[in-house]
Amino acid sequence: MRFRTSITNVDTFFKIIQSIEKLQKKCIIRFTETNMHIICNHDANEGGIQVWSQIKVDALFTGYRIQSNADNEITIAINSEALLAALKSAASSSTSAYETEEVIVKLAKKNAQAVLTFEINGLTRVGRKVRVSHDVKIEVMRPTDVAKMNEPMCPEPDVHILLPPLQKLRTVVDRMKIMSDVLAVRTNNSGVLRLSINTETVKVDTEWKGCTNPQTQHRREEPEEARDPEELYSVLVSIRSFLKFLNSHVVSTTTIACICQ
Repeated sequence: MRFRTSITNVDTFFKIIQSIEKLQKKCIIRFTETNMHIICNHDANEGGIQVWSQIKVDALFTGYRIQSNADNEITIAINSEALLAALKSAASSSTSAYETEEVIVKLAKKNAQAVLTFEINGLTRVGRKVRVSHDVKIEVMRPTDVAKMNEPMCPEPDVHILLPPLQKLRTVVDRMKIMSDVLAVRTNNSGVLRLSINTETVKVDTEWKGCTNPQTQHRREEPEEARDPEELYSVLVSIRSFLKFLNSHVVSTTTIACICQ
């Protein structure tokens, strides 16, 4: 089993793991020949949140080499805090003591412990070469355990809507959390998004109009007259879990919500 690559887009990788770390402290990363999958499944579930993501290798890495007996796939369980700390050392920062020139990641074993080694090469402000190494402990998962991981099947959404900037949503929801533990998310096919709380003592609605309802390739075919574009579809979510999701604004530029009522 071999794995080695150079990270060409350290800042983006750092932001991705930063958002994952805010959701869960342990995640699963599956490396294939073409993609990197970051997974937070029910085994490490915190607040009912799952993550099933897919990132093209070319978007983050160069000199990508992977080899294994499992169809050249390697799946690891890793502490997201430790991974974030390693990437933080390599990410661009005005306060850093050196400027990163190259970041190499490779699979290794030290004292019988599997690790993901980060070798960071850089230059100080006075031109001296610097080499920093981080070993992040990992657990290499067996193919039989990987085969048991199944992405949850979701029904065909009733509506898709392009969300406002997540940071703005977070500001609103953050104010609501002191009044309720449950949030209603309502939207329709006319670009309306409504966040609501309703308790015995307070009722609050915050509404956005003019949001985009994107067309999807797999949208179910239904006669137009059978669908009222003004009909609101709603789901109830934990405010605490929703706030965790909104922390992903550090990496998100476009976010589409799919409501399955």
